[in-house]
Amino acid sequence: MTKAVVLLSGGLDSSTALAWAVREKGYCCYSVAFDYGQRHRIELQAAARVAKAFGTADHKVIQVDLAAIGGSALTDDIDVPKDQNETGDIPVTYVPARNLIFLSLATGLAEVVGATRLVIGANIVDYSGYPDCRPEFLHAFSQAARLGTKAGTQSHDMQVEAPLIHLKKSDIIELGLRLGLDYALTHSCYDPDTSGVPCGHCDACRFRLQGFAELGETDPLTYGSSE
Repeated sequence: MTKAVVLLSGGLDSSTALAWAVREKGYCCYSVAFDYGQRHRIELQAAARVAKAFGTADHKVIQVDLAAIGGSALTDDIDVPKDQNETGDIPVTYVPARNLIFLSLATGLAEVVGATRLVIGANIVDYSGYPDCRPEFLHAFSQAARLGTKAGTQSHDMQVEAPLIHLKKSDIIELGLRLGLDYALTHSCYDPDTSGVPCGHCDACRFRLQGFAELGETDPLTYGSSE
């Protein structure tokens, strides 16, 4: 059976990617979440719930102090934008080199457990302008992983798979529902309140709510009152 390491934040996209890897591809999955100093650290609880629901072979949480670098509204003293239209610029919620670092650590884990697939929930249709979600980056990383690891040089079979890369948010949700993913287990908000209730106004919440609305479905999460 093919083994895969799945980057699982506990959000809508990564949880759907795990559902795809387990139930559509039949991979033996090892999920990994990252405690990186994010303000929405509650997502780690969601990741654990989703991993349990899909019976991953193991679920790890790796600590990486990206708050020490800062430069992002998710890790620094910068306000998370609310109810703003897209401008085409890279937003302040971009975390410098996050996917580069996370994929590197996931590659190390893949070597240890004998996995040849790295599964990530990146997509470019509804994404918020993050350069590390582009197909070009993921393809280049696959090449680097094959060249820079013992497993890659021996088998030439280490690659990144991004099954959601060209899907709209509504398509992602439709896929997850078909695969039996309970979205009540997930968490998407960048700026939840102290009890973990999503704000409903950041980009992550807005894209999520729009996706459910386009499908004619109701998001199972409860959102905070309007600001």
